[in-house]
Amino acid sequence: MRIAVIGTGYVGLVTGTCLADIGHRIICIDIDKEKIAKLGKGKCTIYEPGLEKIIRKNLKNKRLLFSTDLEKAVKESEVIFIAVGTPQDKDGSADLQYVKKVAEDIAKNIGNKDKGRIIVIKSTVPIGTSDEIEKIISEKYKGTFFVASNPEFLREGTAIYDFMRPDRIIIGTKDKKAKEIMNAIYKKLKCEIVSTDNKSAELIKYASNTFLAVKISFINEIANLCDQCGATIKDVSAGMGLDKRIGKQFLHAGCGYGGSCFPKDVKSLIYIGKKFGQELKIAKAAEEVNEKQKIILVEKAEKELGNLSNKTIALLGLAFKPNTDDIREASSLEIIKQLLIKGVKIKAYDPIAEENVKKIYPKIEFYNSAYESLKNADIMFLVTEWDEFKKLDFKKIRKIMKNPIIFDGRNVYDGKKLRALGFKYFGIGVN
Repeated sequence: MRIAVIGTGYVGLVTGTCLADIGHRIICIDIDKEKIAKLGKGKCTIYEPGLEKIIRKNLKNKRLLFSTDLEKAVKESEVIFIAVGTPQDKDGSADLQYVKKVAEDIAKNIGNKDKGRIIVIKSTVPIGTSDEIEKIISEKYKGTFFVASNPEFLREGTAIYDFMRPDRIIIGTKDKKAKEIMNAIYKKLKCEIVSTDNKSAELIKYASNTFLAVKISFINEIANLCDQCGATIKDVSAGMGLDKRIGKQFLHAGCGYGGSCFPKDVKSLIYIGKKFGQELKIAKAAEEVNEKQKIILVEKAEKELGNLSNKTIALLGLAFKPNTDDIREASSLEIIKQLLIKGVKIKAYDPIAEENVKKIYPKIEFYNSAYESLKNADIMFLVTEWDEFKKLDFKKIRKIMKNPIIFDGRNVYDGKKLRALGFKYFGIGVN
């Protein structure tokens, strides 16, 4: 099938590349000429393990093209995916200016021939956006077309796996033909396809991410309770997770969630609730708990050590999660902010996210390895659970740290073993 994907950000690039890999002829469109030139040479413009290899493979077999020519792509494609950004406004609402602009451009360039084109909204958009897009296009184009909502559920770091082996595919459309075509696009992916109306599909995305955020904030609150009452969060999580009604996933306590989806989608859902006169108290509570949880390591350090002024802290991990360079809403940013206010010297290390943090905090010290950052440090903060941090030589670290004190923000380490080596160890909800 001939498919155009408009937008080569994270969602658009992964979606376009993977659709090509399952056999479709894809043209990815973007206004950024430099980005398109790089992609056309097989150079991936985002950090996502394995993606560049698949881009090169499909460029070579001519199933994947990159272009700035939206007019040609729209005219020649049977299905058009909109995958542009929906940045968040200050009030929590999603900014739809780019989605609407693309809809206008599509309407101008479909051409006179009536092909019954399918316009697929892949971007995360508020409830009712499909209706808006349909109205925008119909004002300029009088032929037959259909609008479908097809939300993405891609996790940074595992996006290719998530696309190729999805839990489910959501297709929201009121048209039978559009539903059939969308099912045909995804027929090679073995999973349940859920057919809904457009508004339900749009809400499923926000509701799913907000529910997971609620689950994380809940277990973090329980972990903080464990610290006060002497229980162990790992045992509590294990006991809860064995209940099939609850499940094991997202019951790992830590120093807060971040990224491009959870914080944004929770805020957006709260805003949507207000718009429709519904206060979403649980979503608001999850957001409030998470903001406080981001600085839990700072609070723990102050409780145990008192004034942190003039201390040197080695900050291991800057990305919001492993296997990505994304620092959007990352706990590390709030931790750095609080530590700088308190007069702490920060020695930071992350395998790939350093350059992104430098743009925000250019004056903190960055190092090329965990060991370099830990040398002569008073305290270690583990913020992102990269695999390499799980394999550190703590006998070596014990020798190079000024004061062997560890605050583990992801409960990665065995506290008993570290204490046996002479460390003071503090996790979250663990003894």
